[in-house]
Parts: sequence; structure tokens; C-alpha cells
Amino acid sequence: MDPNRFHSPIRHVVILVQENRTSDYLFQNVPGADIAKTAIDEHGHVVPLEPISLAAPYDLDHGHGAWVRDYDAGKMDGFAKNLNQMQKRGGGPFAYAPAHEVRPYHELATQYVFADRMFQSDQAGSFPSHQYIISGSAAATPLTPFNVSSDPFNKVTLEKGDAGCDAPKNVVVDTINPHNGAPGPTPFPCFDRPVLSDFLDQRGISWRYYQNHLGPGLWHAFDAIGHVRYGSDYANVVTPPETVLADARHGTLPGVSWVMPADAKHSDHAGSESAAGPSWVAAVVNAIGQSGEWNSTAIFITWDDWGGWYDHVSPRQYSNYFELGFRVPLVVVSPYAKKGYVSHVHHEFGSLLAFCERVFHIPKGALRSTDVRADDLMDAFDFAQPPRAFVRIRAHRFVPARDDGSTPLEDP
Repeated sequence: MDPNRFHSPIRHVVILVQENRTSDYLFQNVPGADIAKTAIDEHGHVVPLEPISLAAPYDLDHGHGAWVRDYDAGKMDGFAKNLNQMQKRGGGPFAYAPAHEVRPYHELATQYVFADRMFQSDQAGSFPSHQYIISGSAAATPLTPFNVSSDPFNKVTLEKGDAGCDAPKNVVVDTINPHNGAPGPTPFPCFDRPVLSDFLDQRGISWRYYQNHLGPGLWHAFDAIGHVRYGSDYANVVTPPETVLADARHGTLPGVSWVMPADAKHSDHAGSESAAGPSWVAAVVNAIGQSGEWNSTAIFITWDDWGGWYDHVSPRQYSNYFELGFRVPLVVVSPYAKKGYVSHVHHEFGSLLAFCERVFHIPKGALRSTDVRADDLMDAFDFAQPPRAFVRIRAHRFVPARDDGSTPLEDP
């Protein structure tokens, strides 16, 4: 289909990315959604999911090796193989969030669209996932043709590190040969593949990437793209993330916004000992919903990887050894989003890119990555309906954490 023949009222796309949760964990009891209340352990036994707080003081293994273990050739029964170790730290992977903690998420899901067939494109953790969210790929080109398959680490000490062209010189990432699953070289995490912003620039579409600080980081996707990091486009990388609240209030939202967590406290990341993530998401949605740009905006709220938490839906496997990963939640919020609709259409991170291509008249599959095969999320919208009036999402007040003693912006 010729993208130039498609017209919609959408002038602003906001991609809000949270951390490390599954659909079974976050979205229990959403009407019409395929959500499990039980799991299968490594012995084939059915075990109930139990309420475990977002603020539980432990994280779960969620690297590529953990993905292989948890997936277990499609049986989805490997999640508990480190359960005894996790129980000593206060819990395990067979869990769901207490309803009172995630009420804002459920309010959004039932007012707008919840997609219960959204999958992370990769079979790894945060750094590769964020690469897919801006480019539909985690190819480590031109350093190697293989895919990034790990978060960054110091090649001498093996300690975790921050990724990007600004990373310390000893920081590297693992790669995987997608054709046979064999490990590849461990390059420095500064790459040069096409990203969606290249095509937005060509169309004259503004964009911003809102992140916690400048420099390297797991969630700082554009810092790892050489032609962005060392070019004029790096001015579109903005800190702190809550700048998006002011941009919405002032009517200066760009065409495409990638919005990272305000800080670890508001990220939903396991082990952060905080249940404040929903307050951040609600703050962003409320700022946009109460702005003059609501009637021209589509907001996509997703989570970057499964975080080790159980999910019962086995992901489709493509003809490589790295795609797809586990199911992650997706909520679509817009005055044109279908009300209370559960999308059973197959989506992945490339779908977010394909939507942007569609509404901004960029040729489908321009990135020549997962945007080629992905759907464009149009099933979530009814552009023939008049724009729906926004109803404020109820949530705790958002107050970001700051380490530098500065006075943060707040959601009013």
C-alpha cells in the first residue's frame, strides 16, 4: 500500500517503554485477555501464580541463556529452574502484581486497547531490546554481522557496564550468529545501522528520545548508534525524561517521542524495591491527555523484556536463533483507540516502527528489519470515530528520584 495515500489525524506518536514484566504478571483479570492464573513448572506440575509486589526486593535472571532455559523448546516450563535460589531471596517467577499496585495500568487497558499478543522481538535483556525499539534490529554492524545478545559488561572484570559509544573502552557485548545460534565476537557497543530517526529526518518529522541522563546506559539506545551520537541528531536526545511532561503542557511534543523511565524507582524493574512505575506512566498519559495535542496523539506503552517472570504464551520462532522473545504487555492510548478492545493480533517491537512508517508516510519496511514482517497496529484504532474526550487516569502523585540534589519537575 502506498503510504502517501493513507491519512490519519495522528501527528504525535509516543512510545513509552517500561522495564521487565510480562502480560501474565501485570494484567490479571483484564476482560477478554488471554492471561494465565497458573504456570507449569519443570516437573510438569500446575502451580498457581501468587501476588508478589512490584517492589519485591529481588530480580530474576533474564539474559539470553535464561530465555533458552525458560522457553525450553516451546514447553514454557523452565522458569522455575532457579526457583529455590529465588525463594531464598523472597519469591520466584510464578507471580502477578497485586491489583492495587497496577490499577492505573488496568484503567488504561480497559478504557483503551490492551494487546495480548505483543512480543519482544529479541530473546535477551534491556540493551538489545532497546535497539530493536529504535531500529527493528540489534545487529552489531559494522563490527560484526551478528546480533547483540547481552547487556554490556567489562571484558576484564566481567562486571556489568553501560552500553554506547560513550562506554568505557573495556566494555563489550556478546553477540549471536542468528543462522546457527553460535556465539559471535564481543564488540564494543557502538554500532551504525539504520534507525527510524533517519527516515523521520528525511520526512521533516521531529523526534526526541527522553532519557535519564546523557552518556552510556542500558536504556540509552541512540548513544549506541554512531552516526546519531556523533552527529547533529544527538541534540534530540533529551534529559531528564520528565521533560516530556512540560513538552506536552506547552504544546511542543515532537512527531515521535521515545520516553524512557524517569528513574529506576519508576521503571517497574524488579529489584528496584519500588511500586511507583504506574505513577510515572499515568503522569505522562495525563499530561498528554490534558494538553491541546491529545486529539492528534497515539501513545504506545510497552515493556522492554520479560524480566524472568512467567508468561504462558509460547512465542513464534522465526528462521533464526534470536527472534521472537517472550510476550510483553502493550497498551494503546489515543482518542481514536477502540474502547475496551483486546487485540489478539500478533505484534512485536517492529510493529511500533511500522505504525510510525504508516502515519508519517515512510515506505513500509524502510529499515529492512523487523518492520518488514511486523503488522502496523491499525487494528487498535478507529479513525472514523470522533476523538474521545480524555478522562484523567487515577494514580499516586509522580515525584521523580534525583541523585544530584536538584529540584525535579513534577506532575501537577
